[in-house]
Amino acid sequence: MTTTGSDTDTARTSGASRALALLLVITGAAGLLAAWVITIDKFKLLEDPNFTPGCSLNPIVSCGNIMKSDQAAVFGFPNPMLGLVAYGIVICVGMSLLAGARFGRWYWLTLNAGTLFGVGFCTWLMYQSLYNINSLCLWCCLAWVATIFMFWYVTAHNVRTRMLPAPGWLRGFLDEFPWVLPVLHMGIIGMLILTRWWDFWTS
Repeated sequence: MTTTGSDTDTARTSGASRALALLLVITGAAGLLAAWVITIDKFKLLEDPNFTPGCSLNPIVSCGNIMKSDQAAVFGFPNPMLGLVAYGIVICVGMSLLAGARFGRWYWLTLNAGTLFGVGFCTWLMYQSLYNINSLCLWCCLAWVATIFMFWYVTAHNVRTRMLPAPGWLRGFLDEFPWVLPVLHMGIIGMLILTRWWDFWTS
């Protein structure tokens, strides 16, 4: 009996290094914490429109402005409620990998697609926050950082293990320097935040 290339791809499984498993647990926990705090504050804000969240520090760093915006419930319910589910799943995946679990290619690609959606959604929220709402939420920023790191590290894992097709030089680069792309990504966001309110930060 012969095995086709498609069958081989379907049967291929991969675990993960302890470092990646821990990163998923830590970033998932960070995102879950952020989603939990924002959800609680959102409920308090619904009960009392005059409630001021603890992370509303000044006209720019103002979680209250973010929570009151239309963008904070883009799917018809508060955005952090989506995070409560999504980040919880990431923690479960990380814990499973720590226990020695191995997942099939479809599982890794599904996880990659989920984190890609997360990064895309966070990018849209960043744009809305910086250029339409004109405020920052520190808990949202924590969720952004967590999502960005989990996306790039899961992508690097999938490239290195050939779950995602890529040229040899890219596999070698991501194997040696998996931290470069997430750090570069965060650096770009930091520069956008710095330049967006440069006068405020330097006054």
